[in-house]
Amino acid sequence: MTSVQPAWLTPQAYVRLQQELATLRELCGGNAFGEDADESAPAVQRAWRLRIQRIHDLLVNAVVGEGPPDDGVAEPGMVLTVRYDDTGDIETFLLGARGAEYSDVEVYSVNSPLGAAITGARPGEQRRYVPPSGVGLTVTLLDAVPYGIHLAGMN
Repeated sequence: MTSVQPAWLTPQAYVRLQQELATLRELCGGNAFGEDADESAPAVQRAWRLRIQRIHDLLVNAVVGEGPPDDGVAEPGMVLTVRYDDTGDIETFLLGARGAEYSDVEVYSVNSPLGAAITGARPGEQRRYVPPSGVGLTVTLLDAVPYGIHLAGMN
């Protein structure tokens, strides 16, 4: 038996996922392709079913809108700013659930190589991770703020 990590979602992302799930279930339940369906129809329906399962899993394990404490620790629901030490490039992203689109910021999962490495870091801490390219990178956490505070600062 595997355990599933809770997924942090904004209330808006939660509602969008519920709507997408309802639409996909309706499409899969009816004959969305009609009589003129070509041979790709079964593949499309399989893709829809996989997306339905992914959304269902996200919603069942969702922590909705409960922002993490504003303590500077990198954790789900925080918008992180990191510096890639090898290049000096700076990136800001939300540590959250992939597949639940957030309109204003890139999302990295805690299960991604960077997300797993940076989780638990405090500003100023360096972490090393290995992306799919296989070349190890070092990042420094510059800032970590709850998503709600990040949004308020953008308005």
